[in-house]
Amino acid sequence: MNSKRKVVLVGAGFVGMSMAYSLLNQGGVEELVLIDVNKDKTIGEEMDLSDGLPYSPHKMSIKAGDYADCKDANIVVITAGLAQKPGQSRLELAVANAKIMKSITESVMESGFKGIFIIASNPVDLMSYVVAEVSGMPKSRVIGSGTVLDTARLRYLIAEYLEVSSKNVHAYILGEHGDSSLVPWEHCYVGCKKMIDIMKDNNHPMEDLKKIHDGVWQAAYKIIEKKKATYYGIGMALNRLVKAVLNDENAILTVSTYQNGEYGQEGMYIGVPAIINKNGVKEILELKLNEEDQAKFNHSCEIMKQNIENEIKPIIE
Repeated sequence: MNSKRKVVLVGAGFVGMSMAYSLLNQGGVEELVLIDVNKDKTIGEEMDLSDGLPYSPHKMSIKAGDYADCKDANIVVITAGLAQKPGQSRLELAVANAKIMKSITESVMESGFKGIFIIASNPVDLMSYVVAEVSGMPKSRVIGSGTVLDTARLRYLIAEYLEVSSKNVHAYILGEHGDSSLVPWEHCYVGCKKMIDIMKDNNHPMEDLKKIHDGVWQAAYKIIEKKKATYYGIGMALNRLVKAVLNDENAILTVSTYQNGEYGQEGMYIGVPAIINKNGVKEILELKLNEEDQAKFNHSCEIMKQNIENEIKPIIE
């Protein structure tokens, strides 16, 4: 593997380029390669990003490349695929994007790639499963962006509601990156105090917790309705994931990762808190869910299992 901190981005659309722009601004990557079916676009993006290098905090090589460049990459980030349309659920994208994901994964693996996959293409839990199965990689080395963006939205909304810094909000979204996600409120803290206790002590109505969660999952639909796509938030979230891997951080992030008995589930990718380092997913953090939350999580997993059986397996087998 490359000691140069090399990242290959497959998909030069809004999401991918938001991540690339974020990397350019924050630094930490020495080599960035852009791959897209539209080769001219990658060349244009290379030129445009490179114009900003004199003002970037660190030296960085940016180039339009091809799948052969994946061979010595530390990380391959996949954002390619069809975008979610207004009114369309993420799961409705599954079949078309699974075919695209299969083709991309085969091309990456043909290069001799041995690094970490980070997947952001939707529906991300299913697409992560496709990449893991087609690549044959250890499941820990294929990470979906999962609910990192949902969790960021949750932290932001809680912070706004309580008028505190979002950096001191420790709350997590579990389950599907989509409509069946859940918030285990018993495990949400602001500083060192439980969110539920803060609500009680300040006479905040408990039903406001549901309004906050509703605001999380409705956010994507509202943004898509108003500006056709979401990309800045997920671009920043992908940057955070890339850095957690490259810097061997052992950071706790809510990623989509393979369940192998954790939370009583197995056989699918789903969003859970996990420790992320240079080897990918080091460990899944298993929260003790109450009966209601466990039922919600089981429901989310069941949706994934049904889609894998009915939609995904016929494509990849």
